[in-house]
Amino acid sequence: MTTAPETVNLSDYPVTTLHDEQTTFGALADGKATLVVNVASRCGLSPQYEQLEELQKRYGDRGFTVIGFPSNQFMQELGSEDKIAEYCSATWGVTFPMSSRVKVNGKNADPIYQQLTQFPVSGGGKAGRITWNFEKFVVSPDGYVARFGPRTKPDAPEVIAAIEAALPDNA
Repeated sequence: MTTAPETVNLSDYPVTTLHDEQTTFGALADGKATLVVNVASRCGLSPQYEQLEELQKRYGDRGFTVIGFPSNQFMQELGSEDKIAEYCSATWGVTFPMSSRVKVNGKNADPIYQQLTQFPVSGGGKAGRITWNFEKFVVSPDGYVARFGPRTKPDAPEVIAAIEAALPDNA
């Protein structure tokens, strides 16, 4: 039986943004508490974009960022990065960074998700595959991870508590 790692270091993992810019997780997170979310534009849970943006505005100046990772593995994402960017901006006013489309499960899963899925869902859940769109991971600057299922809203008390616990000491 394998056990989940205590922490993760994602800093050097590559990320391609929705605008086809090459960067790293560390450059996007920049020492902040980070809420990593696999998103999909045509999902019934897409209204969570509004709550994600509210969190970005509420905590952004305190050392926090959301990073959205669009994925079509559940067949609910738009067909191009330009359409995703337009939808997120026009419909939800998204200002937080987003990657290009990634796979979150399987042998071709993005390396960030290969690491994050080793952590169990908070509250006694299991580690392993992403179960649906809008699964959430709060990653602290020192690499501690709290994982929440898709139906747990971004502004749920347990997510807020994890964000506040992960904020940098100077926030």
